[in-house]
Amino acid sequence: MIDVREVHWRRRLKELGAAAVSGGAPVTYGLIALCCAVFLVSPLSGFNPAYGSSPDALLAAQAGYFERWGVIPSELLDGSARAALTPLTALFVHGSWLHLLGNMLFLYVFGAMAEERMGRTEFTVFYLVCGYFALAAYAVVHADSDQTLVGASGAISAVLGAFLQLFPRARVTSLFPFLFFLPLRFPAWIVLVFWFVLQWLAAQNAGSGPGVAYLAHVAGFAAGFLYAWVRFRGTRVKAPATATEGDSQP
Repeated sequence: MIDVREVHWRRRLKELGAAAVSGGAPVTYGLIALCCAVFLVSPLSGFNPAYGSSPDALLAAQAGYFERWGVIPSELLDGSARAALTPLTALFVHGSWLHLLGNMLFLYVFGAMAEERMGRTEFTVFYLVCGYFALAAYAVVHADSDQTLVGASGAISAVLGAFLQLFPRARVTSLFPFLFFLPLRFPAWIVLVFWFVLQWLAAQNAGSGPGVAYLAHVAGFAAGFLYAWVRFRGTRVKAPATATEGDSQP
């Protein structure tokens, strides 16, 4: 006997994937384009002659750029309007080519289908609010830190959390170091739970100094998963299916 509900969810997931691939996720692709554009005109890319060409000039410009647009935990809670806006501006600032490309890859893989499921307006609000929350949560825990926090990782972690709730059995291609980086396909729930556990363990040993803000990843992922669980509870895709947006790399 054929379960009509399973057929419905299988067809629905294929429709979401096809719509995402055909350009039905303008917010996701717009966010990627915006983050790349911001990086290219920043002093981090090395392509903007306005910041000079000498190493000392570039370093000074980069430090000032981070201080202006990034989150400084010790300043976030001081009540100033400028500091309160930095968790939003920091979402579009990245510290290196590797930082940018890694984040954009995850957003490309998981963002389009999540946007198709939520809708453009809701996905936009979800991305910005969860990203703000993730960076603010890190800042509150490390309230005395003067280290600048930048990057879209918190918001993208929220997208991963939402994807886990919405499409737990969609299959994605992943590269695991302990499997010799062989490209293997796994259900999304295995990949994303593994990724979350790594972030959680890393957050336990991370301080407030320079490095990856693992706590922001954990906070964003949890916020995204809880939002999708409350908002779409009982309506997630349950049938086995294939994600159509490329490969993920935990």
